[in-house]
Amino acid sequence: MKKKIITSKKKKAMASLLKKKTRDCLEEKVRQQTDELKIRDGQLKRGADREKLGADREKIAQEQIHIRTKAMESASDGIFIIDAKKPDFPIIYANPAFYGLTGYSKKEVIGQNYFLLYGPNADMHVLDEIKQIISQGRSFYGELLKFRKNGEKFWSLLRIAPVRDTKGNVTHYVGIKTDTTLMKQRNLEIEEQREELLHVTRVGKLAEFVSSLAHEISQPLTAILSYAQAGQRMLKDREPRLREILQYIINDDQRAAEVIRRLRSLLKKNKPAFEPLDINALTNDTVTLIMPHITAKNKIIKLELGSGLPMIQGDRIQLQQVLLNLISNSLEAMEDSKDSHELLIRTSLRDADTVMVQVKDSGCGIPQENMKKLFAHFFTSKPDGLGMGLSISRSIVEAHGGHLEAENNPDRGATFYFTIPVNRDNKL
Repeated sequence: MKKKIITSKKKKAMASLLKKKTRDCLEEKVRQQTDELKIRDGQLKRGADREKLGADREKIAQEQIHIRTKAMESASDGIFIIDAKKPDFPIIYANPAFYGLTGYSKKEVIGQNYFLLYGPNADMHVLDEIKQIISQGRSFYGELLKFRKNGEKFWSLLRIAPVRDTKGNVTHYVGIKTDTTLMKQRNLEIEEQREELLHVTRVGKLAEFVSSLAHEISQPLTAILSYAQAGQRMLKDREPRLREILQYIINDDQRAAEVIRRLRSLLKKNKPAFEPLDINALTNDTVTLIMPHITAKNKIIKLELGSGLPMIQGDRIQLQQVLLNLISNSLEAMEDSKDSHELLIRTSLRDADTVMVQVKDSGCGIPQENMKKLFAHFFTSKPDGLGMGLSISRSIVEAHGGHLEAENNPDRGATFYFTIPVNRDNKL
């Protein structure tokens, strides 16, 4: 009986020990699984963090690309990118300013050879220079005269730089075009103003010299007049032909003295001496003065003087100065043309209140780009010209209440014409 009790206790003890071992084993497995779950959880978290970081980095990169693209799209300068890996220099990107600057559309630009966009009038030497420079992987910088799609000229500051990969190989070229046309025009205007100031200084000194010269010339003219008049008195009632020649000398001497007197008056800025004038008589007198010059140049002058024209009000010497200047300009315009011989001067009544004088030549005409600045101070197309004749002539005509204009003839040559109001007292 005692032996059985001991056996039962042992069994209980063994059972208890087995349960403990089983529990410890289960607890160890749970602990191991828990650790594994923690490790996996950590890996998942790190993976998620890496994915999030990658997504953030991609988002930042996309934002940076977006900002750069927007900046290029908003730039006022024309920006373009050329694929350097292809021999025909195709454009793979251009911003809106580039299209606006060149006049080409996106379809006409993307994929096209960059150098074809310069147009047929471009300087091929300059294009070859650009090709050579960028083919060597160098940058280009220069100001060029270019042409838009419609043929319009414009000045552009061009900068082209190579883009290299990590190995240093050129993969693309990026270029920037800046329209400098307005800046170029302003620089030219500043240069012209500087030249005008220098010219004004020279003309001012010339005016002082002319005033002094006019004073000196008036003295021998007075002597010539006295000698001629004395000769007429000595030859009174005899040698009529010689007395007629002396009268010519007296008339021309008096005319020269009057020109000098008016010239000095003009330099002193006195008001012109207005008087009733016959425009036809004034024209004839002026042609007589310049006829030797016309004959020497082997030209023909033709007069078409309107009949019954009313008197005008003006300064004889100043209006002769205008007419002489227009005739001289027309003769110079016909010099280079062998078959240009005839010069026409026409007077007519433009309307009831205005007389018009036209000087029509058969020369080379006026270039269109010179038409707007033809009467500007100091503008001249002649290498030895002062650029004052037409400007002074227009000022004189406008001081008389008229207008001086010019236009090219339909066939050849040009016509200068001015209008002068009729004498009001004569009308009444």
